[in-house]
Amino acid sequence: MPTSNTVQLASVRVITEDLPRLVRFYQVLTGATPQYLTDDFVELVTPSATFAVSGPDRVAFITVDTPRGGANHSAIVEFLVDDTEAVYERLVTEFGDELDVVQPPTMMPWGNLSALIRDPDGALINLYTPVTPEGHRLQQNRTPSVLNTKAGRGSGTENSDAAAPSGS
Repeated sequence: MPTSNTVQLASVRVITEDLPRLVRFYQVLTGATPQYLTDDFVELVTPSATFAVSGPDRVAFITVDTPRGGANHSAIVEFLVDDTEAVYERLVTEFGDELDVVQPPTMMPWGNLSALIRDPDGALINLYTPVTPEGHRLQQNRTPSVLNTKAGRGSGTENSDAAAPSGS
């Protein structure tokens, strides 16, 4: 009998009233092809985890504090990207004035270039790229580890069990 329990984050699901709009947003953001498991449940599989989107009927069986679209005011979903500025510009080009920019690409004190936006339902999204040696060191202690970033560091295979602060 195993003596340890390995827990891995497999997916995050967002509930929305406007499935096509939110799926399109995350498809443009991640570059992943939406996989419709049902007409109201969609997965976008990324290299490190799955991002799922569903309609409220999918969780209607939860009768106390039922999840509902646009109600998230307590979490930031963070995406490690190869090039924060390029992904940010792609979103600006695709969505124009509809893109809710909280903070354009900004260098964080711990060495990440970070852009903070809101998805169409108002959830906070952080796009970040480690660009300094400190940023790379912090990311190497995480899963996913450093991508082949614009700064040219990281093989995408580094991994460690050590904890590190959040990505932004």
